Amino acid sequence: MLSIYRIVINLILILTPIIFIIRLLKKKEDPKRFKEKLCFFSKERGNGKLIWFHGASVGEIKSVIPIIEKLEKNKKINKILLTSNTLSSSKVIQKLNFKKVIHQFFPIDTNYHSKKFLDYWKPSVVFFIDSEIWPNMYSNLEKKEIPINLLNGRITRKTYSKWSLVPGFSKNIFSKFNLCLSSSNESKNLLNKLGVKKVKFLGNLKFSETENEKLEVNNNLKKYFNSKKIWCASSTHPSEEIFCGKIHNELKKKYKNLLTIIIPRHVERVDEIVSELNKINLKVQIHDPKIKNINDVDIYLVNTYGETKSFYNFCKIVFLGGSLINRGGQNPLEAARFGCNILHGPNVGNFNEIYKFLKRYNMSIKVSNNNKMLFILKKLFQKKNNTKKIQKKINLIGNNILKKTYLEINQLLKNEI
Repeated sequence: MLSIYRIVINLILILTPIIFIIRLLKKKEDPKRFKEKLCFFSKERGNGKLIWFHGASVGEIKSVIPIIEKLEKNKKINKILLTSNTLSSSKVIQKLNFKKVIHQFFPIDTNYHSKKFLDYWKPSVVFFIDSEIWPNMYSNLEKKEIPINLLNGRITRKTYSKWSLVPGFSKNIFSKFNLCLSSSNESKNLLNKLGVKKVKFLGNLKFSETENEKLEVNNNLKKYFNSKKIWCASSTHPSEEIFCGKIHNELKKKYKNLLTIIIPRHVERVDEIVSELNKINLKVQIHDPKIKNINDVDIYLVNTYGETKSFYNFCKIVFLGGSLINRGGQNPLEAARFGCNILHGPNVGNFNEIYKFLKRYNMSIKVSNNNKMLFILKKLFQKKNNTKKIQKKINLIGNNILKKTYLEINQLLKNEI
């Protein structure tokens, strides 16, 4: 199966120039840095021990930031390589004040590129985050005897069913893990069945909170937002913005000073979203961190990465996207930590356990149509926010998970660096 995978990935490599051009036009690639994915490295490795973390996108990277903050204090570690696949994740990383961290984009998973990547960076140990499985990279890591570990390991029943169709190949891949710390008991059991020898469940790292991000909104924006009846739609996907726009139009009949903040999952879609919302007669203001004067608008549209927390800090009703369409939902913990009441659609399969936890404390509500959404929003606008207790509980759980996870990683690193 590895041979077949290599043939397929090499065929995809032939199309790489076309794929990159399309992604550059869609503003999904960094025009100066996309070559890193072909192992044209933009940073020097430097000397000494280097440990490597890899997460696909924003959510995975954010979950490991608290660990990296602690590891930066370890004098035995000279450099920490942090790789990701998406432009959005690189923009989030740029805003963090790390001293030892080098960010690069993850290479295309051909046998050649994974070898070249490892020969250049020479990591002592690697930690993949969430559900990142790269057969060629794993094969070459094993050959170089570099320990492969999985942090916050997550696998859905759907993904498990697919891997089960190729039992020999899946066992070969999953048995390569030195250690897996799973994100749930269900994932622990499924990873075990797929061949991971050592799996532990210490809790979901996404409960942990980073100390590195500053929550800054300029005074003009604060004053404007405080004068409004406000709610937020975050991590939205195509069709969800127009859904929220129509909700806004209905709510405005009752709340004249209504403001809806929309934070799309992919900010390169901003122009498209503005056009859609204008068609249903909504006035849109695109986010400007230094804005001085704001005309009265319906929608405040955020076009940057890494500022979501700033908006959650004062907006206590949040609809999380990727849930009205079949995208598996979005991690609600960030909003929950700020005491937000969370609304979501029916498709939250990627975060089932977290949503069940929040539902027990009446912090999340499922909505599946306009009428339900309108009813819930009107109810929440009239209700006093009372979620401080659950905020404290989430922070307590997160700190405990972070402590146990860091101890596990630290113990492992003692043997490797």
